[in-house]
Amino acid sequence: MTDAAQETGRTGRRIQVAAELAPDVAAAALALIEQAARTDGQPAVSEQGRLQLRGGARVGVRHVLVYVPAEDGDELVGYGQLEDTDPVEAPAAELVVHPAHRGRGHGRALGGELMEQSGRRLRVWAHGGHPSARHLAQTLGLTMFRELRQMRRPLTHLDLPEPRLPEGVTIRTFQPGADDAAWLAVNAEAFAHHPEQGSLTQRDLDDRKAESWFDPKGFFLAERDGRLVGFHWTKVHADEGLGEVYVLGVRPGAQGGGLGKALTSIGLRHLAAQGLPTAMLYVDADNTAAVTVYERLGFLTHETDLMYRSET
Repeated sequence: MTDAAQETGRTGRRIQVAAELAPDVAAAALALIEQAARTDGQPAVSEQGRLQLRGGARVGVRHVLVYVPAEDGDELVGYGQLEDTDPVEAPAAELVVHPAHRGRGHGRALGGELMEQSGRRLRVWAHGGHPSARHLAQTLGLTMFRELRQMRRPLTHLDLPEPRLPEGVTIRTFQPGADDAAWLAVNAEAFAHHPEQGSLTQRDLDDRKAESWFDPKGFFLAERDGRLVGFHWTKVHADEGLGEVYVLGVRPGAQGGGLGKALTSIGLRHLAAQGLPTAMLYVDADNTAAVTVYERLGFLTHETDLMYRSET
């Protein structure tokens, strides 16, 4: 479904905006993201963004595609995604240009279209904080306002104290289907302040359960009196030899009793038992309490993702 298209002068560049992508177009966009990641060291589009490329239309999501003429038809050289689902914050975007086509104004054209599509009220992620992304943000008149840290620590010779659970709390693993609704409810409560994580839906959960990395044996639930009060969902990046503290949350009212620390330790022990050499996690730099906890657990900042926004 195409919402808009335009041609831009002598470059022959064509920009297309769509609410839904045909399977072959989605596959081409994913291939572009993967190719750029091999050059940049990490994907320019997040896991959520890549999942939203598949499976049809998503409420509030638009795709921006940049094409240039090629011998066998137009070639996709740039991709951007705009998500307008937050009732308060400006729409959020991610974008990428094929490494072989950079330095030709495609990134600026893509960013400009995202600005127009958002009504010039925009937030943009720059994963890894690369200088080119910072330059583009400045060109678009955006200012940096959020820093997301990726932290890592070794899992070899893991030396963590035995997990101490609060009284009455027990741990078990996630049962797909049976635990979906309860987990979504607790996740929404635990991350009410975090629109990206706290707004996950059944469809978002199903998307992740369908991924090859999903393993319920690494998805730990904490219960008290049969009620879910916390969780630690781990993830394995097999190709990179990384284990991730994917999502860790504690229901409001159950915080402050050491449950988060115990869940962290349980998940890290599980990842170490898989033979993974390194653990990683993401945390907002301004969440000083969480950063301090993770530093005490041996995590150090590995790289940062930056988010920029318009001032309008």
